[in-house]
This record gives sequence, structure tokens and C-alpha cells, in this order.
Amino acid sequence: MKAAVHTAYGPPGMVRILDVDKPAPGRDDVLVKVHATTVNRTDCAFRSGTPRAARVVYGPLKPRANVLGSEFAGVVEAIGSGVSSFDVGDRVFGYNEGPFGAHAEYMTVPAAGSIASLPADTTYEQAAPATEGSHYALSIIRKAAVHAGHDVLVNGATGAIGSAAVQLVKSLGATVTAVCATDHLELVRGLGAERVIDYTVEDFTQDAQTYDLVLDAVGKSSFARCKRLLKPHGVYCSSELGRAAQNPALALITPFGRGRRVMFPIPTHDQAMVGHFKDLIESGQFTPVIDRRYPLDQIVEAYTYVETGQKIGNVVITVTPSSS
Repeated sequence: MKAAVHTAYGPPGMVRILDVDKPAPGRDDVLVKVHATTVNRTDCAFRSGTPRAARVVYGPLKPRANVLGSEFAGVVEAIGSGVSSFDVGDRVFGYNEGPFGAHAEYMTVPAAGSIASLPADTTYEQAAPATEGSHYALSIIRKAAVHAGHDVLVNGATGAIGSAAVQLVKSLGATVTAVCATDHLELVRGLGAERVIDYTVEDFTQDAQTYDLVLDAVGKSSFARCKRLLKPHGVYCSSELGRAAQNPALALITPFGRGRRVMFPIPTHDQAMVGHFKDLIESGQFTPVIDRRYPLDQIVEAYTYVETGQKIGNVVITVTPSSS
């Protein structure tokens, strides 16, 4: 089978399309014929080995995972002898960070892992980008206990995390103010933002409104700059560690002040999480935003584009054309 392989850390050009052995499912696994996957921030970090301290997890000297790809959508090709929850021919999607493997024609996934049946009336390309950025957003929103009546500001509302966050917050009945550039104001309004701030025109940290949650989905601000935006018991969350890894440290310190605080939740994923996104997609409350699509043999170009920092939503890789 064909797969996008990298054997050393480095830039996008380290990835090559090679013929490799087709994996076989273990007793409790399913073998998925991958129709679509994505190139996302998780893949980029593991491919480049950054931050360097994270190589304790990635592999100290060389990557442990040679075929990346954390998001997938496809068809169950075979099942292990212990699997009863899926059948051959089932259309599925999910998230497989750690083992990875979705940047290939076939991959194995634990049947009890982060996998669910494809949402009704959804294509593989539409479902593949439904879990990575959105599970980061979901972990923050749940940790901050967002609910109806809350006011939430999302900075970076056009990225994979931000575009998901706007929709997830809206689905809970909270009010969303989103921050983006001029060209994307209408897109973000269409995702459910009641109010949009154009950061090319005004500094959102000087906004007169206050919020229960400020979610910085691009990590370009700080608690110090955003503290004035928070209600007396408001929460600041960022998708990034912050300068000198300040956000995890502040998450430990600020709760003792009994006022405005920082949270830095560690995202988790499981089958219930994927099922949750399936339900939201089927109900029309969540639609992953797709920027560009590339075939598998152009995955280096996809990585290069993602790392410009200019993508809107998600970048999809078509592994198996839908007609095959």
C-alpha cells in the first residue's frame, strides 16, 4: 500500500510517498481503508519534532510513528476476532493520535478507540476533519463549564480549533464574539458568532464587553492582556503554552485568587467524544470548515501550506477517491 512516510524529524520535504506493508488488524482492532484524512497541527508537531522537549513522547532521536495522520474517515476492511462492535463494510471516522497511521491507504484502529460510524449524509472528506481541532475546543469549553447565558470570546475563529469552538459554544446556547480578519467576517458570522471583531481594524483586548470565557485558539495573546476582558470569575484559556510556558503555570496559581483565572485543560479523546461530534454533525450544529483538499501524493504541499499559518479551518487529504 502507499503511505506518507517520515523517518527523521524535519521540514515537510522529509515526508515521502512509499510502498509499505499493509497492516493486519489485531484481535481487538479494525482495519480501515482510508478514504480521507487531514494534515493538522498535531501531525506537523510530530513530523517536525517540536517543541524539542516533546521528543520524550515523539521519540528522543527519531520519530516513533513513521506514518502520521491522526484524523481519518473510511471503510472497515477487516475486523479482529474479538470485535463485535463493527462489521466489514461499515463507514467510519475518528481520531488516532499516538499510533497515527491515517496518511496511508490502510490503517488499524482499536475497535474500542476513538472511532464511530460516519454521520448520516456526510462524505468521507466532510467527516475526516471533525475531530482534531474540535476536540481541543471541546476540552476547553467543557473545562470552563460553558452553558446557556454565558458570554464567550473566541480569538482566532477561523482556524480548526476556533471555527469548531464558535459552533460548539453556540450549540450550548452561549453568546459568541469572534475575532478574525476582514476577509472572513461573513464566514465566522455564518458559524454562529453574534458579534465579530476585525483584528486588522481594532485590538480585541480593548473591547468594552466582558466575558465568562476568553478562548485564544491561536495562542497569540496572554492572560495579562486579556484579564480586563474577564468577568469577576471569568476564565482565560489558550491553545498554546504561552511565553515561557506561562499558561500551565498560571493554571496552577490563579485559582487561589478566587477571581479571574487561567485554565489549561489537557485534551482527551475517546469513542464518546467521536460519537458526540457525530451527533452534532447530524443535528446540523457542527460542520467542519474545509480550506483546501490535496491528494495523498501532494501531502508535502499540504504540510507546507498548513505551516504558513494561513489556513482557514482544515486541510483535507484524499487518500482513496470516493468513486473507487
